[in-house]
Amino acid sequence: MSTARALRLHAFGLDNLTLEEITLPALGPLDVHVRFHAASLNYRDLMVVLGDYNPKLAMPRIPGSDAAGEVVAVGHAVTSLKPGDRVASLFFQQWEEGQINAATGKSALGGPIDGVFATERVMPASGLIRIPNTLSWDEAATLPCAALTAWNALVEKGQLRAGETVLVLGTGGVSIFALQIAKAHGARVIVTSSSDDKLARAKALGADELINYRTTPDWENEVIRLTHGIGVDHVIEVGGAGTLQRSLKAVRVAGQIHLIGVLTGKGATIDPTPILGRSIRINGVYVGSRGMFERMLAAFAQNNIRPVFDRVFTIDEYRAAFEQMQHGAHFGKIVLSLA
Repeated sequence: MSTARALRLHAFGLDNLTLEEITLPALGPLDVHVRFHAASLNYRDLMVVLGDYNPKLAMPRIPGSDAAGEVVAVGHAVTSLKPGDRVASLFFQQWEEGQINAATGKSALGGPIDGVFATERVMPASGLIRIPNTLSWDEAATLPCAALTAWNALVEKGQLRAGETVLVLGTGGVSIFALQIAKAHGARVIVTSSSDDKLARAKALGADELINYRTTPDWENEVIRLTHGIGVDHVIEVGGAGTLQRSLKAVRVAGQIHLIGVLTGKGATIDPTPILGRSIRINGVYVGSRGMFERMLAAFAQNNIRPVFDRVFTIDEYRAAFEQMQHGAHFGKIVLSLA
């Protein structure tokens, strides 16, 4: 039987995440054997490892939802893929198109089921998507969660239009993809960060306005000033409880807040009055479907959008990669080389 190397979580905490050898299952008729070359980290992966995502997570578990590689072999009933095809994982193994539903969430990689922080995996063909030759393994590995989440928020749910203004909180993976997608759609983009260096990098990617929230703690007031008292059309809200009330002040009447992350915590009480009184729409965004992924890939190719990643770690350096995510020191994505 074939073996591979994989990160496995045996109990919550980074000390309980180990790199070990696993035995691959036999290839079923609808399965695909994939050799992964690169993976990328999301904040969700850190939450899973620390026990903040699902305290009842079944162990052991292979974390990770985002990886790219090549098909080694396919089951006899697989017609959509063939050996040698370049593929990326789909965050949800069972969401082709349409609305998300309760069953979809049970097919999320690196949570309810084993993920892709592994050199090889046997997976259903339906859980993989072809990627273009123009993307490197590292670039393609950043797309399944962060890029698709930003795309779903602004394009699929938000129906972003040229000339609108987008407020992007922070400079992590989702936020940088949101900046790139918004600029490709002709939007004006305001970016916040606590780092002037990161803001300068965001400017180089096309950001129109920059706010350092460490030196400007009431950043929502600065957003209102920059929009001449109106507020923004869209907010990419990755902070959660610690920033949502400020985002409600920064968005225009009948604007949209795309609620994506909980970087600043969970559980705070939010005053719903401005939501009602100003007709603000709050969209909960949980990644996206295969159909959305296909449309996103087409748009990225047409607009030559290249994923931005901060650093590539080897799989043996996995602890340092998770620690960089934990410290929030990255700009864009963090990549793991699995080759």
